[in-house]
Amino acid sequence: MGTKGLSLVKMDVKELIEKLNEALADEWLAYYQYWVGAKIVKGAMKDSAVAELTEHAGDELRHAGMLADRILQLDGTPILDPKEWFEKSGCGYMAPLDPAVLKILDQNIKGEQCAIDAYSKLVDMTKDKDPITYQIALEILKDEIEHEDDLQTLVEDIEAAR
Repeated sequence: MGTKGLSLVKMDVKELIEKLNEALADEWLAYYQYWVGAKIVKGAMKDSAVAELTEHAGDELRHAGMLADRILQLDGTPILDPKEWFEKSGCGYMAPLDPAVLKILDQNIKGEQCAIDAYSKLVDMTKDKDPITYQIALEILKDEIEHEDDLQTLVEDIEAAR
């Protein structure tokens, strides 16, 4: 990053890069959880669930790109070894061992709720200290809140159809 751009960051850049790499690990694991869930899900309204899970997977992949770009702008290195995703992740990964649509949706709702907490903290951490990362975190937080709402609405629709 250029010197002037870096001078806008009023916090420990090394700590910020570490937090961004934690978020990056979460995004990669969330991407895979959505992607694989869309492949194996079974049950009522499966097609609606597949569409939602696939859309969210794409969003998580886009988030990973945003975070990696910011890490590089800060002269950091994004996580290079996928094994580190599990070590650095704050939200973890819930393998979809039960392909039932409500189970898959519930797992992803929990993942989104964890992401909402994580990005809320990143927003608070960067507010008035790093305007670029703040905007990125705020945009991703908005998406994660929308994802939680989408999934909860789908669960309500499935339960109402019973």
